Amino acid sequence: MPIEMPKGLPFSVDSWTPSSKTKRHHFLTHAHKDHSQGISSHISYPIYCTLLTKTLIFQHYPQLDDSLFISIGVGQSMVIDDPDGSFSVTAFDANHCPGAIMFLFKGNFGNILHTGDCRLTPECLQSLPEKYLGKKGKEPSCRLDYVFLDCTFGRFSLKMPSKHSAIRQVINCIWKRPDAPVVYLACDLLGQEEILVDVSQTFGSKIFVDKDKNPECFYALTLTVPEILSQDSSSRFQVFEGFPRLYERAKAKLTEARANFQPEPLIIRPSAQWYVCDDESSDNEGQRKERTNEAVRDQFGVWHVCYSMHSSREELEWALQLLAPKRVVSTTPSCRAMELDYVNKHCFGTQLASDDPLWKLLDICLEDSSNSDVSIEGVSCLPMVEVLTQTTADSQLQPVNISTNPTQLLSLSPPSKGPPVTLFGRARLGLPDSTSLHEKKIVSTKDESPPHNVSDIIEPDLSVQEEDVLEVKCQKMLVNKVDVAEVQCEKSVEKETKIHRITYSPTGSTKSFNESFRKLYRSRNVPVPQPLPSLVELMNANKRAKRRFQF
Repeated sequence: MPIEMPKGLPFSVDSWTPSSKTKRHHFLTHAHKDHSQGISSHISYPIYCTLLTKTLIFQHYPQLDDSLFISIGVGQSMVIDDPDGSFSVTAFDANHCPGAIMFLFKGNFGNILHTGDCRLTPECLQSLPEKYLGKKGKEPSCRLDYVFLDCTFGRFSLKMPSKHSAIRQVINCIWKRPDAPVVYLACDLLGQEEILVDVSQTFGSKIFVDKDKNPECFYALTLTVPEILSQDSSSRFQVFEGFPRLYERAKAKLTEARANFQPEPLIIRPSAQWYVCDDESSDNEGQRKERTNEAVRDQFGVWHVCYSMHSSREELEWALQLLAPKRVVSTTPSCRAMELDYVNKHCFGTQLASDDPLWKLLDICLEDSSNSDVSIEGVSCLPMVEVLTQTTADSQLQPVNISTNPTQLLSLSPPSKGPPVTLFGRARLGLPDSTSLHEKKIVSTKDESPPHNVSDIIEPDLSVQEEDVLEVKCQKMLVNKVDVAEVQCEKSVEKETKIHRITYSPTGSTKSFNESFRKLYRSRNVPVPQPLPSLVELMNANKRAKRRFQF
């Protein structure tokens, strides 16, 4: 499933959710269902994609209006007007499936390459502008700020053959078994047309696709390679439906042939999934390499060929070395980009200045101060990956809009003057990594008058200790079901002085906070604190205190 794009970007890519619907521009890399899921429910104008992708999308979502789409061709550039500043976008071939493209965005948010699903090859990368490609061990003249990368197979060490080599394996497998009366090709996925074309041309025979049983595949082939289709159901070459019932159907075909004392049909599945699942179970690297160089038959009688439409780990590492981006974000949440060697070596411990595009990406605006040199350290690629791969709108890691002078913000001062900013977890306040509990006292006396405005609670230059006390105060307000955003106390609290000792840990989840509590902190440009895990103890302590608020 594709990821949501960061808050600071005015566009979404391959994401169709209530959160992405708020974006002003939408981009679709290709027509596979996992990248268009939800497009009919959360559609918003405009959608940029290739003409072929748009045509294929109408097959799955005929209710969509053609006017929603704006066609962009491979190699074509567009300048898009936006209230936050115009930006340009250029489409490049993604080497994935018919109509699939990568998007190169350039604007005040930086230079961003979004690969969508891709198989990065030298031919594929050479289509990019030369200034983004390194030469002879040197970095490119213009480095990409971010690459949103397809890391589907990034965690596997399996070396995958090229598409051309895999197709030759399919053809060789058929040549070696001339007695097979029928050849079933499990190639019903968009992006496997090249296999069918080469098989048809090599053996001089058209391929039958059952229109009734596999209408999507038949329709896609009529748009891409109609010349190879056959209407004859007795044709030797036929498209076989893939998962989820591949082995069940294969077993039935083989059993039927044996029962009739006929030669067995040849069933070939060109896919990398079977090899990836088997990758970690094989201890011998040489054995794994040998198995990807020729077709392999499994225990069910299905012949497998390692044909991949996604880059291998080796190809990803090579591409990143060539592009040398500043930051890398995985578009596949199940496989993070931080598992790649390039990311571990080159994307950590980055020194960030106030004009770094990262702040715009996360919708954090830092105003330069004429009296101080703002250079912020501590935001590395690791937390970047964790933030940007959140797939829900109510993520724990919500960026905070910051428009105040950075020298007046908690932990946003230069490293020499305060703790580094990391924007995540306990490190947001420069707290130590130890798990020791802290105790704070809250003293309320009869001479202490409540503030007339909740915003008066927060001083402009809070220390860590003051922040802890503030957090406990606000949490106690919540327990008493008081809307802290509208508290306007006119009378003093009870005469009796109460001192409460509260034990808590600064870690946890912000999901339990109500919106008023979030607004209180954000109105003062302070990161929303983590809730107290010892909420039950806090409630019990509050009951003993019997503190009352009068309005």
